[in-house]
Amino acid sequence: MITLWLLGIVVVVAGGCVCVVWAARGGPRWVRAVSAVTLAAGELVRHDTKRRGRQAGESPGDD
Repeated sequence: MITLWLLGIVVVVAGGCVCVVWAARGGPRWVRAVSAVTLAAGELVRHDTKRRGRQAGESPGDD
């Protein structure tokens, strides 16, 4: 069961990456919407990772 769940996550992430590339080349409106959601999710993950790093004692300049 966990394997199917992880496979589903991989498929969603890969689909988001495909939409980002397609949108950069001028894809349809729904592709640009999926691309925007994918990029926003990536920014949220990046921000959360930096925040957790600071809580763990890393200095702000460590990237």
